[in-house]
Amino acid sequence: MSAVVLKQTPLHGLHVELGAKMVEFAGYSMPVNYPDGIIAEHRHCRSAAALFDVSHMGQLRLVGDGADKALESLVPVDVIGLGLHKQRYALFTNSQGGILDDFMVTRRESDLLLVVNAARKDDDTRHLIQNIAGRCTVVPMPERALLALQGPKAVKVLAHLNVDVSRLVFMSGGAFQLAGADCYVTRSGYTGEDGFEISVPADDAVMLAKALLKDPDVRPVGLGARDTLRLEAGLCLYGHDIDENTTPVEAGLTWAIQKVRRPGGARAGHYPGAPAIEAQLATGAAIKRVGLTGLERMPVREGALLFDTKGHKLGHVTSGTLGPTVNVPIAMAYLAANHGGPHHEVYAEVRGKRFPMRVSAMPFTPHRYHRG
Repeated sequence: MSAVVLKQTPLHGLHVELGAKMVEFAGYSMPVNYPDGIIAEHRHCRSAAALFDVSHMGQLRLVGDGADKALESLVPVDVIGLGLHKQRYALFTNSQGGILDDFMVTRRESDLLLVVNAARKDDDTRHLIQNIAGRCTVVPMPERALLALQGPKAVKVLAHLNVDVSRLVFMSGGAFQLAGADCYVTRSGYTGEDGFEISVPADDAVMLAKALLKDPDVRPVGLGARDTLRLEAGLCLYGHDIDENTTPVEAGLTWAIQKVRRPGGARAGHYPGAPAIEAQLATGAAIKRVGLTGLERMPVREGALLFDTKGHKLGHVTSGTLGPTVNVPIAMAYLAANHGGPHHEVYAEVRGKRFPMRVSAMPFTPHRYHRG
């Protein structure tokens, strides 16, 4: 059998030059960490500015006067009401109400910009073409790379390249020149920190990354710390905490369904799985995503089963780690709804032993988004 050939992002050579440990992720060769290690990278993001290569993710344009209405037919989210240069978290759903992918959508002057998960981008592109290509034009953007600059000093760093980026607030965007490159920047990210995601021409990605890394407050950070950061922030990872078998209600993502799309709203329903989701909105779901903190120092990983005091199975862990900021074991899990209340104690099974955990509010560490 021939070896699998992994795709490379435009920054692959720079990662190698910087000493990154490269791993396979979603069919790409990606940096999991650099020489300082995951914990140091995590803490640097929380205290200064971390640069992530997220070019493996999919960028798509939807073009045409009816693009917003067309996209809204596939999601339980208000797209039509999205303002110019405003961004929104959205979900593709299937006929059972399960989540096909979660993604970001931004309205620009002449299109909608979508950023979708790397492992789902081919499926998402087909889904869009099959369902709405007759109503708008679906344009993949392989010629663009994507960088994320995250952390409390991110705005200072990026303002050195273009002071106007500091005018952005959380979930808004705009076109900016950065180090000579024509970029589209949103004030968003997936760490819980203030920060930016930067769509940049692939040919300019290395140049821009090097310009950012010249700042002493910036360090490159890999997938390992990106995962611990988003887990502390209580943010779902597709394929782990959400998938086609979980609904937005079960996942605790009902905040993403605006009033106008809910029962009684002006544009309620008319998306895949609407009857199932609306039924759960009315009566609740049998299971729910919860946060857990460990009462002992044992980290609990994805897949660990959860039990009550009598040994009855209650659910399973979907993500878990020892949180570098909070310094305790943390996890996300699905539990039977009647066991998912605040402070409820459950037992996670790790290598044949059971360790106590407590249902806890998320995020585990406060979000620090810049809302203006």
